[in-house]
Amino acid sequence: MSQQHFTLPPSIIARQKEDEGPKKQTREEWKKQKELEELRKAGSAPAEVDETGKDINPHIPKYMVDVPWYANAGDMGPTLKHQRLHPEKLKNFDGIDKWYQRGVSSSCVTRYRKGACENCGSMTHKRKDCLERPRKLGARFTGKDIAPDEFLQQNLQLGFDGKRDRWNGVDVEWHQQKVQLEFKRLDEAKKILKSKKLEEDLLTAETPNPEKKEKDSDDESEDEDKYVDDMDMPGQKVDSKERMSVRNLRIREDTAKYLLNLDPNSAHYDPKSRSMRENPFKNTGKDPTQAPYAGDNFVRYTGDVQQMADLQSFAWEAYEKGVPVHAQADPTKLEMLRREYESRKGEFQEDTRKDIIDKYGGEEHLEAPPKALIYAQTEEYVEYDRRGKMIKGPEKAVVKSKYLEDVYSNNHTAVWGSFWRAGKWGFKCCHSTIKNSYCTGEAGKEAAANEVIVSDANPFERASRAREEQALVLRAEESRGKKKKKRKPSGSSSSDFDDEDVHGVDKKKLNKALKEQAKKEKHAEDMLALDERKRPYMSLRADDDDLRVPTEEEMEAFKMKKLRPDDPMAQFLGQK
Repeated sequence: MSQQHFTLPPSIIARQKEDEGPKKQTREEWKKQKELEELRKAGSAPAEVDETGKDINPHIPKYMVDVPWYANAGDMGPTLKHQRLHPEKLKNFDGIDKWYQRGVSSSCVTRYRKGACENCGSMTHKRKDCLERPRKLGARFTGKDIAPDEFLQQNLQLGFDGKRDRWNGVDVEWHQQKVQLEFKRLDEAKKILKSKKLEEDLLTAETPNPEKKEKDSDDESEDEDKYVDDMDMPGQKVDSKERMSVRNLRIREDTAKYLLNLDPNSAHYDPKSRSMRENPFKNTGKDPTQAPYAGDNFVRYTGDVQQMADLQSFAWEAYEKGVPVHAQADPTKLEMLRREYESRKGEFQEDTRKDIIDKYGGEEHLEAPPKALIYAQTEEYVEYDRRGKMIKGPEKAVVKSKYLEDVYSNNHTAVWGSFWRAGKWGFKCCHSTIKNSYCTGEAGKEAAANEVIVSDANPFERASRAREEQALVLRAEESRGKKKKKRKPSGSSSSDFDDEDVHGVDKKKLNKALKEQAKKEKHAEDMLALDERKRPYMSLRADDDDLRVPTEEEMEAFKMKKLRPDDPMAQFLGQK
């Protein structure tokens, strides 16, 4: 929210002096104001409070917070009063305790009152508004038959809900009196029925039954319960004397199981057997102790049910092995057999354990705390679904990579990729660059050191080696030429060696290479100067000759034509 500003009306500004006018904020004040606004938006600083003590939201835009000049001329604190409805514009509606009065009776007067109707004598209207028959002599002159004052109902201001409330204006006291009156009539009818029944018994001379008298003297609540069976549900005709008990018949007032949780993914309900085995409030976060129903399995697996199931399974196993015992016929015998079986089983396990320890030892390793105590002391919550997949719980450890790590194959003591040479990976233990090879140890390192690997994938290295070989051949030829020169006669001219350089570079080939290099450079400059849209297709494509290894003459021509910024004679190149 921007800082609140108050705009004064022009009349007040005109009456103010020069020193009392609004002052312009300095840069530092403006910065502090903006910082305070940011802190309020972030929640680090308390929000502004209006005149009623309520906090003002700092995210409200400035045009809503600023007070217009016509709203309030005085200086006031931060407020949003100008954005709220004015009290004089609010409509006040009557509550539910106000309604039109009924059955109002006004007392009649015997004397004419000044200002009353001249025709009937009522004070609530005048003669021109009187609805009685015009009298020959009005009540003003006769003073007789003065009509009572009319009761004027109050004009109620009802809202939308008040006009449509079906119970609006109901008198609660009158309703309570009506209910009590009905109960009294019902009690009187019961008393009349009892008295008639007693009279009939006396006439028939039957001996009174004391048990019957006690039943007749029961409470009223028991008398009311007596008539419940005779009451029929609406739309049904049921005879209470012919009722039959039905399996799993629930009380109609209870909520059905399938209505406890309307989520279609909740517990399954079987309509044929009316059973819901799982808890319908399982994933709703409701406290199990507060749930009205926890499923049929809750009753099936709680209390002594599990113990009875174990006893039954023990009885079946004992019967199969020849022991005549039955869970329902001989429960005491079954319990005694089971206790004896458990005690002997424990003794046998203890004897077996002692024999194993005496034979192999290691009793000190069995003195650790029980596993239930060790593994139960954790705060990690793990939840699994029906398929055994973990839904909630600690995250799995992050795997370093998708490949197997620290795997030493074929007798190697280092992993693959621990050695690098000439663009190939290998094993550090033997300097082998073959992945499926066996480790040779120090012998493999010595063999790899004596081996000279030439990379065919590097054209520059291949070209440099070719130039070195060519230079060796030229030096050998040069030495042969010098020996022939010494053997020639003195009359021979030395001009035969003008075409060859002392470094083994032919001058004719060098001149030809210089011309080719100049031609290529000129062609490249022309293509670059030309517009791209007018340039021929594939005009800058390299020829097949450019892809071969350059000769010594071509390399020398390239070096001679190459421009170097540090060369002091570079500016004189190309000048004749």
